[in-house]
Formats: sequence, C-alpha cells, structure tokens
Amino acid sequence: MASSRPRGGSFSRNISSAATAQIPGVKVGPNGTSFLSSGIPDLDHILGGGFTLGSLVMVMEDPEAPHHMLLLRNFMSQGLIHKQPLLYASPERDPRGFLGTLPSPMASKEEKSHERPAEQDVNLRIAWQYKKYFGEQNSEVQRGGKAEYCNDFDLRKPLERHFYSGQRVDCISLRDSLNLAPLLERCSTFSAQISKSDGNITCAGRIAIQSLCSPQCDFSDKDWEMLSFIRSLKGLVRSSGAVAVISFPPSLVSPTFLKRWQHLADTLISVKAIPDEDKELAKLLTGYQDMLGLLSVHKVARINTQVPAILEATTFSMKLRKRRALVLECLNQAPVDGSSGSSYGTSGSCSGSSKTGNLDF
Repeated sequence: MASSRPRGGSFSRNISSAATAQIPGVKVGPNGTSFLSSGIPDLDHILGGGFTLGSLVMVMEDPEAPHHMLLLRNFMSQGLIHKQPLLYASPERDPRGFLGTLPSPMASKEEKSHERPAEQDVNLRIAWQYKKYFGEQNSEVQRGGKAEYCNDFDLRKPLERHFYSGQRVDCISLRDSLNLAPLLERCSTFSAQISKSDGNITCAGRIAIQSLCSPQCDFSDKDWEMLSFIRSLKGLVRSSGAVAVISFPPSLVSPTFLKRWQHLADTLISVKAIPDEDKELAKLLTGYQDMLGLLSVHKVARINTQVPAILEATTFSMKLRKRRALVLECLNQAPVDGSSGSSYGTSGSCSGSSKTGNLDF
C-alpha cells in the first residue's frame, strides 16, 4: 500500500522554489517558474525574467551578419560569471578558442558613478538583517545599484581566463562528426550532472550550440537526424536544471522541417541585419544609424502556466550603448521634430504626435 503524502494548502510554502532561489544565477518568478539570465538585461525584461529553466531556446541566424554570436557570447559569459557548468558545441575545429572572445562584465563604477551616503549604507545594513523575517526569496543581489542576476557586458573587453579554464566547461567540435550521436551523448552526460534531486534543482547549467545545420558539418543534410536530436535534447533539459540555446541558419533548412524545428522550440528568436544604406527605412525609424540589427521574439516559453505571454512588442532594434554594452530598444517611428527614441526599459507606450490639444469626439 502506497504511503499517503500530506497535502499542503494553497498558502503553504513552496520548498522547491525556496531552494531554487538560493542557487546562484537563478531567479524564481510567478507560479514557481525558475529563470536563467540571457546575459542581456533588456531581453530578460522582454521575456518576463529570462530563459525559463528546463527550456529549449532556438535562435534563427542571419546569413549576412553574425549577430547571433552576440546572443551566444552574452549567454555563455553570464553562466561563467555565476560558475555554472557550460557545454559549448561549434562547427569550428577549435571551439575552445571561441571562449577567448567572450565579453567581460562591466565594472560597477561604469554602470553607476555616484556613491551612496554613509547614512543610507547604515539603513541598508539594518534592513538586510530583517530580510530573513520577511521570507524574501529573490536571488538578485544588488551591487552598486545593479542586480547581479544579469550583468552588462563590455564587448570590447575579453573575459578573464580563470572563468573558463576550469573543469566545468566542456567544448566539442561538430566538424569531424559524421552524425549527432557523440553530441547527444555529451549532452546526456552533461544533463546527468545537473539533474533534479527529488524534484529540486541543485545546480543550473547552460548548453550553447552554434550553427547546428552548418554546411561544415557532415550531418547537415540529414533532416530527420537533426530533428530527432532536437527532440531528444529538449527532453534532456526539461528533466534537468539546464537551458539549451541552439542557433541555426533557417535558409539551410527545408520549409517543412523548419516548421517542426520552430514548433519544438520553447522560446524562438530571430536576428536580422540592417542594410547600411536604406534611405526609406532611415526615414521611418528613429536612431537608424545606431542600429546593429533587428531582434524578433516569435515565441516565449510558458511552463507551469496556461496563460499565454502577451508582449508589448515583438521586434526590437539592437544597439551598442557607448559602443560597449548590447541593448534592445523598441522600434519608434521617426517624429517630425527629430527627437530621439527611448530604450526598452524606459519607454512607456507607443509613440504619438508631439502636438497637444483638445480631443474631438
């Protein structure tokens, strides 16, 4: 006879969520959903907290520009900062050399220059002592006014070597593989190390796969094998505390299989380059000259809930703040007076006319 399990009320404490919140780099959101940061603060805000733990994220590349590499670099660097296990697969012969191009987090003095008064520091220390009485389970630790859950990364400064020289970083080249069996085996071994214990997550990990169907790989023409790999990888990350990000060029995938790939993705993102000289587009969009490209969110992971995600916008411009940090901004139509647009974090609603007056009904 099976032992009876005590039932908790609606207001009982969620032990698994409390344990997950104490894992570095993991944030607990609504309905007990856990998130890993994408490494881009604006993208985390757009997705409602970041990449859902146990989800499969697919990024559709642009063949004209390697903008997807910016997403992979920030995603990988954020995990290494939190000392999370990392598995990186690439069609390059030496994938470990890519780790030397990962960006370094920006110093706190560059993010916020003013210093807090001494009295404010005393109040903060007193308030910190009372956190345990209020049961705060937020994993975001403030440092210099910036949350450590997601950092701003300086794309011009490489990450220090000691972050990726440990044993928790595994790299694999896809060029010499005749099929995806070796990669699936490495992913299975990686997921087993961070598997859930009694339903609780003890460690979070990240899997980054670059250009899955690249022509440099011998299995690039095996559509069914790649589809089976994606389905198996989704099952592995769902049963473990990991997030897998796969980038692929959609132009190299047949339309039939492309629909299946998109259906398997929990979160689907695409990046697109902007032509250097597009006069018509420059007249329509504010800050066109500063744009690197466009990022579109086609699908957002929804786990532990049946409520669909409703985004304020689905397409955003990719820019470099002070030529260092990657930011996302809402697309704003260029106003007549020539005023500039605002970033995603500070923008309110849709842009309207600058003229004010009485409304006629």
